[in-house]
Amino acid sequence: QVQLVESGGGLVQAGGSLRLSCAASGSISWFSAMGWYRQAPGKRRESVATISSSGSSNYADSVKGRFTISRDSKNTVYLQMNSLTPEDTAVYYCNLERFGVFNWGQGTQVTVSS
Repeated sequence: QVQLVESGGGLVQAGGSLRLSCAASGSISWFSAMGWYRQAPGKRRESVATISSSGSSNYADSVKGRFTISRDSKNTVYLQMNSLTPEDTAVYYCNLERFGVFNWGQGTQVTVSS
């Protein structure tokens, strides 16, 4: 079993910043990657940023240069979000991929006002 607990969402004005955190616990002695996905109302869930177990990261084109994903030694993954725009408004989900299985957190709401 894998548990993912997200925190750090909230309401922010356009141009502002937020930092999301996701603490992973349980059967995580090995995993392929951790990452952040988001889902806006009426839209499909999309990948925002991922970081592999070796530390390499990937970003959606829409967030490159604004968002930074990182992971500490205690299996907590962070998403630093800068220069937020209303288009970033969504529920953000933490993800951990392990043996081809995607594990999800409960999601945290990020709302960016114009």
